[in-house]
Amino acid sequence: MAVGIPKGRKKALEAGDIKNIPVHLSYEGKTDEVEILKLPYSPSIKIRESKKNDKDNRLYQGDNLDVLLELLNDPKVKGEVKLVYIDPPFASKSTFKSRSNRHAYHDFMDGGQYIEELRKRLIILRELLASDGSIYVHLDNKMAFHMKIIMDEIFGEKNFRAFISRRKCSNKNFTRLNYGNITDYILFYSKNQKYIWNRPYESWDEENMIRQYPCVDEKTGKRYKKVPIHAPGTRNGATGGEWRGMLPPKGKHWQYLPEKLDEMDRRGEIYWSPTGNPRRKVFFEDSKGIPKSDIWLNYRDLTNQNTETTGYPTEKNLQLLIDIVSTSSNENDLVLDCYCGSGTTLFAANKLNRRWIGVDIGDEAIKATIKRLNGDTDLHGDYVNKRKQKNKQLTFTDIKEQAFFSLFTNDTTEDS
Repeated sequence: MAVGIPKGRKKALEAGDIKNIPVHLSYEGKTDEVEILKLPYSPSIKIRESKKNDKDNRLYQGDNLDVLLELLNDPKVKGEVKLVYIDPPFASKSTFKSRSNRHAYHDFMDGGQYIEELRKRLIILRELLASDGSIYVHLDNKMAFHMKIIMDEIFGEKNFRAFISRRKCSNKNFTRLNYGNITDYILFYSKNQKYIWNRPYESWDEENMIRQYPCVDEKTGKRYKKVPIHAPGTRNGATGGEWRGMLPPKGKHWQYLPEKLDEMDRRGEIYWSPTGNPRRKVFFEDSKGIPKSDIWLNYRDLTNQNTETTGYPTEKNLQLLIDIVSTSSNENDLVLDCYCGSGTTLFAANKLNRRWIGVDIGDEAIKATIKRLNGDTDLHGDYVNKRKQKNKQLTFTDIKEQAFFSLFTNDTTEDS
């Protein structure tokens, strides 16, 4: 039940006595931002693709804190990154192995130590972002809500864009005494109020399309829905006056000028009810799709048979990253993932003609990334036909000896 604002509070609001007091997360060992940005760093190993078409794509192996601090001194990167996506450890207190049973990484950090280590990296990532850049942070229910407060501190509450819920798996892990855990979360922030946004849409299914567009035009056979041609609010100009001898409903105005409404009517885009009430015909064929919401149901983790995978333990859905990259960056923009794991973000960026920087500390992650970018993914499943690999299985020593993988070119241009 909704209630009104108490008189005393209403007066305080009008007088400006009630303030928006920022919320901060307090814990032992929280470092000042200025100190974080001045931290010393160790040089990292950089494995880099040879330049082609003026694209300088980079893969680093090392502690991503060191790499990010190093990138702060690179004018080609600082303030130039349009999109950051990261899928850091989830504070699960677990050890992860690849499908071939090789050690991938430990996820032992927890509590304030976990928060502070991730916070340091987020502060530096903010500095690397372009003024119209965005960041997506992928977490589960253990730390997502702590990090929401931290990201409000770093990026500002006004730059919070979405708390996305992703269905990560099927309903197979229900327990007798609790709800099944099938969801994780993605925190989406922009650096400023103006940011890159290519509005994403989902495809219509036939049942939903028929429900949303129930009418069929008699002349053209096109499916359409009827929507009002007026909107809330009074106007003193032409949109507040008469059209076809009628005024807009009380407290409303026409959405279009009378001459525009006449033009729409001539094109057969106005529906007239038996009582003479006009509506606009919105045709299905003009729809780009269903605007995407903050609940994502179609990006499950790679658990199905016959799914292409690198074998890295926490590999994310490729279409998830393709859609994020296409929504929050444009062609030739710079995309960064400093927990790149199996290289899914980098592959998506490359596929969409973006530049990219990837960072990871683990041998298995570097190998998985190169495997992904070389197109050497395997089919997941116990009974699938094993494909012949296009290239021999690379050892980590082999990888280090190469200038980078042969994704586009076999030349081995050294770093300048």
